[in-house]
Amino acid sequence: MSNDRSNEKHKARMQEHKAKVDERVANAQEEKGILIVITGNGKGKSTSGFGTVTRAVGHGLKAAVVQYVKGTWPCGERDLLQAHGVPFHVMGTGFTWETQDKATDIAAAKKAWEQSKVWLQDPSVNLVLLDEITYMLTYKYLDVGEVVEALRNRPQGQNVVVTGRACHRAIIDIADTVSEVKSVKHAFDAGIKAQVGIDW
Repeated sequence: MSNDRSNEKHKARMQEHKAKVDERVANAQEEKGILIVITGNGKGKSTSGFGTVTRAVGHGLKAAVVQYVKGTWPCGERDLLQAHGVPFHVMGTGFTWETQDKATDIAAAKKAWEQSKVWLQDPSVNLVLLDEITYMLTYKYLDVGEVVEALRNRPQGQNVVVTGRACHRAIIDIADTVSEVKSVKHAFDAGIKAQVGIDW
């Protein structure tokens, strides 16, 4: 087959593909805030959530972050985003296997949720990241019905990103976009130490 014939066939395929993409873009005209869930057992859920926050801030939007299951250790994303005016609430107790104190964890989770609700009711906040809130529902530290209600009743234009493993079906059901991060390999499983700036 000559190069000219090959190029013509390629161009025809790309024109057909472009027409389909253009049609989908033309049909997607509803404007509203969306609920994004990033779940699964693979690495990168929080990283993806913070990437969305960074993108929003880069476009001049107002974002807020609640970090569940986080301790007091340094967080590169928090340091960067706070310097650009993004408010954070950090649960601050760390992982449940470290605290080994259910009552303290529940109290900290409820305090973090109270701040989450403040931002979920504020129409001036364009994006709320609820980082690793899924664990709070798995452990039953927070009531799933209350969380679903707050997500449903947030301001019309507000976007929310929920991250964490084993996201509750009730949240997946009301989400607009759901991505599942699959683990194929992880350096930690091979005995490689977590690195500052790469893993945390």
